[in-house]
Amino acid sequence: MKKLINDANTVVQEMLEGMVAAHPNKLKLLPDTTVLVRADAPVKGKVGLVSGGGSGHEPSHAGYVGVGMLDGAVSGEVFTSPTPDQVFEAIKAVDSGSGVLLIIKNYTGDVMNFEMAAELAEAEGINVAKVVVNDDVAVENSTYTTGRRGIAGTVLVHKIAGAAAERGATLEEVEAIANKVIDNVRSMGMALTPCTIPAVGKPGFSLGENEIEIGMGIHGEPGIEKTSIQTANTIAETLLTKVLDDLNIKQNDKVAVLINGLGATPLMELYILNKKVASILDEQHVEIYDTFVGEFMTALEMAGCSISVLKLDQELMELLDSHANTLAFKR
Repeated sequence: MKKLINDANTVVQEMLEGMVAAHPNKLKLLPDTTVLVRADAPVKGKVGLVSGGGSGHEPSHAGYVGVGMLDGAVSGEVFTSPTPDQVFEAIKAVDSGSGVLLIIKNYTGDVMNFEMAAELAEAEGINVAKVVVNDDVAVENSTYTTGRRGIAGTVLVHKIAGAAAERGATLEEVEAIANKVIDNVRSMGMALTPCTIPAVGKPGFSLGENEIEIGMGIHGEPGIEKTSIQTANTIAETLLTKVLDDLNIKQNDKVAVLINGLGATPLMELYILNKKVASILDEQHVEIYDTFVGEFMTALEMAGCSISVLKLDQELMELLDSHANTLAFKR
């Protein structure tokens, strides 16, 4: 294992401290926690948004803390859900009296721990709402989930719900718009190489020299199949076809596309993938309103990608276009 770390047991804390050191005017780290919040939190009169999960998916989720997106992000150990008390600290830190929305990726540990934190907060009189993102169409159930996994489409939930909150929407309104995004976003990924958890020191799964995995999860959970290496065009067609079929996309629909690298795939390859995605959508007379290409939800140094498609209406387009200023997403 070759990694740029000091101690495998302190990678999360050192990462968070490094983020605050780089952006002290935008972020603050709550003492004795792994919770990053906006430097100006809590923002008076605004619904607070909190998300998080295991570390190793950077820039998710701490990279999306800032104006127009999240108010707080809770980082668990690598690929491990944060504890309820950590989530509870985040809720308390961002609540200004207008309530807090928890945006949870659908993994059993995350759902359980965020729900426990919500109960703790409600016992102290904080109004909390929850949404669960389940955009991954690869498998119906998986190693760590009942139902679909939550992957890179979660970032679009952060963006649009965050915009609604920034505009002054109520907790009920922000929850409703978050659920609207969840209903309209689908994703699917693939891996060229596995990743290595620092504390484990060896790859989490194996792939042969010319082998890839279609539909795997962001923690290396099994996908649909292992197959021989394919062209970028074939991979794009495989992933996008399943996403579009599930979304029931029709001619003249407008969509946003998110091409996500998993940590070790160059932008060159992501743009090659996007070229085919754009071509397929054009052939189907689907209008691409906006495209995002880059690393949004990674899996450490895993090589591979995911494709997300968000079906848009006028409300979602306006919120997608709203101002955002975070470390990893600006608008």
